[in-house]
Amino acid sequence: MARGRLALRGPLAGVLTFLLLGVQAPARAQEGGMPGPAGDDRDASVRAPAAGSPGGERSSPGAGGRHVEPPQLLELAEAEYPHEARAARREGDVVLKLLIDATGRVAEAEVARPVGHGFDEAARAAALRSRFAPARRDGVPVAARILYSYAFRLPQEPPSSAEGGTGVASTPPAGIAPPSAKGPGQANNAAPVEVTVRGAEAERLRQSAQAITVIETEEAQRRTADMGEVLARTAGISVRRSAGLGSWARFSLNGLTEDQIRFFLDGVPLALAGYPFGISNVPVNLIERIEIYRGVVPVRFGADALGGAINLVTDPDVRGTHGAASYEIGSYDTHRLTLSARHLHEPSGFFARVGGFFDYAKNDYPVDVTVADERTGRLRPARAYRFHDAYRAAGASAELGFVNRPWARRLLLRAFVTDGDKDQQHKQGRMDIPYGEVTNGELSPGATLQYAQGLGRGVALDALVGYTLGRGTLLDVSDCVYDWFGRCVRKRTRPGEEQSPPRDQVFWDHSGLGRLNLRYRPHPEHALQLSLSPTFVSRTGEERRPDNPQARARLSAERSLFTWVFGVEHQLNVLDDRLENSFFVKDYVQMLRAKERLPGLDVRFGRRDRDTHRVGVGDGLRYRFSEWLYAKASYEWATRLPRPDEVFGDGAMIVANLGLSPETSHNGNLGFTIDARDTPSGAWRLDANGFLRAIDRLIVLDNHTQPSTYVHVTGARSLGIEAVAGWTSPGEYIALDGNITYEDFRKTSDEGNFAGSEGERMPNRPWLVANGSARVQLQQLFAPRDTISLTWDTRYVHEFYVGWANVGLRESKAKLPSQLLHSLALTYVVRDAPRVVSFTIEAHNLTDAWASDFHGVQRPGRTLSSKATLEM
Repeated sequence: MARGRLALRGPLAGVLTFLLLGVQAPARAQEGGMPGPAGDDRDASVRAPAAGSPGGERSSPGAGGRHVEPPQLLELAEAEYPHEARAARREGDVVLKLLIDATGRVAEAEVARPVGHGFDEAARAAALRSRFAPARRDGVPVAARILYSYAFRLPQEPPSSAEGGTGVASTPPAGIAPPSAKGPGQANNAAPVEVTVRGAEAERLRQSAQAITVIETEEAQRRTADMGEVLARTAGISVRRSAGLGSWARFSLNGLTEDQIRFFLDGVPLALAGYPFGISNVPVNLIERIEIYRGVVPVRFGADALGGAINLVTDPDVRGTHGAASYEIGSYDTHRLTLSARHLHEPSGFFARVGGFFDYAKNDYPVDVTVADERTGRLRPARAYRFHDAYRAAGASAELGFVNRPWARRLLLRAFVTDGDKDQQHKQGRMDIPYGEVTNGELSPGATLQYAQGLGRGVALDALVGYTLGRGTLLDVSDCVYDWFGRCVRKRTRPGEEQSPPRDQVFWDHSGLGRLNLRYRPHPEHALQLSLSPTFVSRTGEERRPDNPQARARLSAERSLFTWVFGVEHQLNVLDDRLENSFFVKDYVQMLRAKERLPGLDVRFGRRDRDTHRVGVGDGLRYRFSEWLYAKASYEWATRLPRPDEVFGDGAMIVANLGLSPETSHNGNLGFTIDARDTPSGAWRLDANGFLRAIDRLIVLDNHTQPSTYVHVTGARSLGIEAVAGWTSPGEYIALDGNITYEDFRKTSDEGNFAGSEGERMPNRPWLVANGSARVQLQQLFAPRDTISLTWDTRYVHEFYVGWANVGLRESKAKLPSQLLHSLALTYVVRDAPRVVSFTIEAHNLTDAWASDFHGVQRPGRTLSSKATLEM
């Protein structure tokens, strides 16, 4: 039978001609080397001689003196020659992109340049059975991605006896291209072939046309800062909290906040992926990197984001067996634990991964309050301890399925469950009246099923379906009036601390989602992507108190929301990767079905149905002027459809507003990046970006109503600039980093809510924020592969008004004063392959300064934490 195989000349010649392009060698890679600054992935760009040429199998020196050796073929699996192609006497060269793990196994195989006629599927199946000697950096095996061609050649017809032949073919067997043929060895000598190791995906995203910032969490996983703090240290981002761990937080990206930003876990909406408590409380140690999309969101997310998106990426590695654990203990009885493990059974491709976390914090830190004097009854300042602010959350997930099979690149079922409870010390965003018994909770079980596979002819499929059941509770039935010392000072005439009548409510959200991404690459310079993403949410509720009939009637009303986002994207990469462009179109559909109670004493409901259709368009452009300088420009006419919590309320502190309509915005970004990593004076980094967000029908939370509700601000505009700079010394002994963000976010309309504040800054939002860090690091101090580092972090937030600047007298207007906070961390890391162990001691708010993110709501003072991690 005729068979196809990888064309070779000599031991490893021909098709395995590697031109190493930008070998991503992280300065702090786990496989070897010493830790470097977060996000400092060094490019060790080298050129290796062609295989088979003199010196072709020697290692090549990379940046910083590193030596990189490409993978070498050890065992070639023969491919079945497609029957129809053989019958039609067809030949072809299939270009594949392979992921070769640190053991030399082909973990992934993707068709990069298809030819059809069955060749693509046959080449991929054979490549998955082949085996390589792994790539090496400084002699240490590392994972790598390579491109190579698989050549299918038919044997020539044997010479006839009349020509003196013997009737036996004198040419090579099928699949081996003769030296004179234009086989892959000759065709690809001039074609670049990439080899990348860990960190390459983050670097690829940074240098793409997307408006993106990527944070790699390897260093953060060893520190005690939580996800909210990690994000808050990034340019353009503000994370404001009402208290300690587990408290309500307001996330802002370039001026836009909360639901105007979409949050994902591996492309799945965060609330539907097992984390209903908000992005700030997601355990850092379960996340490998954070992708921040600024105002322009790719179609693959199927998102209707107005101001951008945050995608938390878990460990994508499916190789071998791996485990990790972390434990943190801190002030105010804070405990955080994470566990994760994975295993791949290589013969069958069966893959299993489990993970879990547990968080607890009493949050009983001291605050400055005003209390009544016991003798005179007059108000006086006092220091009290928060007594009803505890947070507890736990979650677990299990992922089972098959990877890298001929019939599926990934077929994975993930099941998860999370459960959490939070005591409420006071009203959201206000610390005037203490609560002593108000609590709320969340329970969220669910599952997702993912299937990904190359379909041949350059087509790849990625599909996902999921279901999540959300159960929320709110308990507010106390008849006590509490003071700030936790004492019940008197009884209420009617129960209910947050509001009366009392509430004992439970809510159920049934959420289903689907996502279909089809990617077609007809040519190496062009790619098309199609995305379909439907989401359905229905909410029901129950009031379990018999003395609150109005709430029982309101919660029993039918409410559902169906959202459909469709997108098409074209990607272009030309001029030898100097120019990359991405153009996309999105289509949005939302159908709201709800019943609303009509005015009157009797319980009657009227329909409040609404159908919405919008269209959006966007483009991203990146041009590379040199290896160390490139510029980006991006634009999107974005639409955001109201979320269930905005329309229906959250069942606790926010009431429904069924009259909300979609927001739209013209989002633009323009910036440049200087990345000179290998200079005699060290590595230099500089990013500068200007942004514009021109919003119509902006949705904001109005805290001045009782209870709170979401309303429209007819028009607003956010205009600003952000800059990031960093330097790492030769040898990585010292690293300095800093960023600054300025935002001018103003109301631009004289209509609708707050019409009299046209031209004024949007209230209660920071507009000038700066972050800085300095790290000193020593290596091989107590062991051959250990590192000890001392890191100082600081943040400055300029003062800002809580309300509209044109309302009231300036001298009596409430404002949040400027704040300068510091933290200091000492970290020790020791590497004893395959184990990596770290210990950290960290002080937050080092100077014990008064801190607050919301007017009158005090954050913790100085806190001490320690953390230990283990990877193996």
